[in-house]
Amino acid sequence: MITFSNVSLIYPNSRKTILENLTFTVDESELILVIGLTGAGKSSFMKLINGVIPHHTSGILSGEIIVDGKTTNLLKPGELSGVIGIVGQNPLNGFVTNKVEDEIAFGLETNGFAPEVMRKRVEELIDLLSLQSIRNRNLNSLSGGEQQRVAIASALVMNPKVLVLDEPTSALDPIAAEEVLAIINKLVHDLGLTVIMAEHKLERVIHFVDRIVLVNGDGKVDIGTPAEVMSRTSINPPIVKIAKKLNLKSIPLSVRDLKRVSMNWKFKVPIKSEVIQHNKQVIEVKNLEVSYQLVKAISGLNLQIHAGEIVALMGRNGAGKSSLLRAIAGANNNHSGTVKVLDKNPALLVGSQLVRLIGYVPQEPADLFYGTSVAKECQSADQDNQLAAGTTQKILRQLSTGIDNALHPRDISEGQKLILAIAIVLATDPKILILDEPTRGLDYQAKEVLVEILSKLAKSGTTIIMASHDVELVAEVASRVIVMAEGELIADGDTRSVLTSSPAFAPQMAKVFTKQNWLTVNDVISADIGDINPDA
Repeated sequence: MITFSNVSLIYPNSRKTILENLTFTVDESELILVIGLTGAGKSSFMKLINGVIPHHTSGILSGEIIVDGKTTNLLKPGELSGVIGIVGQNPLNGFVTNKVEDEIAFGLETNGFAPEVMRKRVEELIDLLSLQSIRNRNLNSLSGGEQQRVAIASALVMNPKVLVLDEPTSALDPIAAEEVLAIINKLVHDLGLTVIMAEHKLERVIHFVDRIVLVNGDGKVDIGTPAEVMSRTSINPPIVKIAKKLNLKSIPLSVRDLKRVSMNWKFKVPIKSEVIQHNKQVIEVKNLEVSYQLVKAISGLNLQIHAGEIVALMGRNGAGKSSLLRAIAGANNNHSGTVKVLDKNPALLVGSQLVRLIGYVPQEPADLFYGTSVAKECQSADQDNQLAAGTTQKILRQLSTGIDNALHPRDISEGQKLILAIAIVLATDPKILILDEPTRGLDYQAKEVLVEILSKLAKSGTTIIMASHDVELVAEVASRVIVMAEGELIADGDTRSVLTSSPAFAPQMAKVFTKQNWLTVNDVISADIGDINPDA
């Protein structure tokens, strides 16, 4: 279905190649997972498949890529729309209409299909992706999972043979992610579609893909079965990490695989839940109500947060997490009730008063950028906040060494944009740090650095509040978890108690070792486990 023949890719002024002499074939009805560190070139690899590179970027390409008998060197992306369907990292950015049904039909309309054909195709996709209940809704009113399903339907309307998905679950809660991945699995196994998918949250996907393509960022690419590639790379989800730490002979790819191996292990006494220490109260929310037109996002919410806490807000897309964060950050005046941060109303603070009290990284980190290069963005942040020259750049390099200073901030990957935004906000050393989906687009290595930084900040007294669908991150760093649903708090407690009692939001270690109250790989490693058979 797809053939790469001696393909090499490099960008002008770059000192490293993205791909070098890559030759391999993707078979029909195969599900391929593309992985790699943030900025390694995964998105570039995806853009090669539909001809965006070299036709719409400055990438220098040699070799040939053939998709369903057609070469991308000669055909522009629009000419491949009947062969390849594309779903980007942020579906909302790719929508061109206002309503679900109109968006699905758009591709057919622009290609001049007859009304009866359009009606039939749209109805088929609405049934296939279970969109009946939202077919007449405004796209802006949909949850992240619903938007992702609409984007997939829009990509499939031209009956393509290949579907390319760039981080399809990065912004989704665990339940919505499972729904989208089930649809992808169905497209491959029931309809025979070929799917190429990039994803950082490997724990969600590696157990059902056929092969993995590991883009190393230095021109080299490692291709093999999930077990083969996982055994050769350090980019590992928790279940693979624990297998390597314990020297297990085989690499488990799912919770079930590891559970079967560990069923006869002997364990010490389970870990008890930690008691939350209530220090000085720094944030108080009373009777908060937030509405958008006729939709109530938050209803009568009361909350207190204390100094040094790392509080994770969890819940389905649309539960009200971002609305709560914006109210605390002073970025949302569309509410009633009281919000106090260190006895101040954040909505009334401006300039340096606000940024030194509250650091806020929104879901769309590019909203913070206005520089013409990464280097100038860091310089401007230092100047605007009266910081020593190089302060922001130093934090940026702690988070990632792979971001090119010469690139425009809007031309770097989504994960790199997030890292840059976090660096800009952390440079002001705010007393309150608010992060909305801080690991979207981040690889495991970058997340480990982020965990280390957040832990140090909390120990120094900084209060951190983050909305996150990344249960593994929450398990590693949060001291307290609040679960929201329909604008209300439905659970609030220490991280271990809340996550181990929730099937939807439990991390992989909690799912494998259900009786031990373990959340992380370190929990398991530090336990006194006896009678492990590595050859099992």
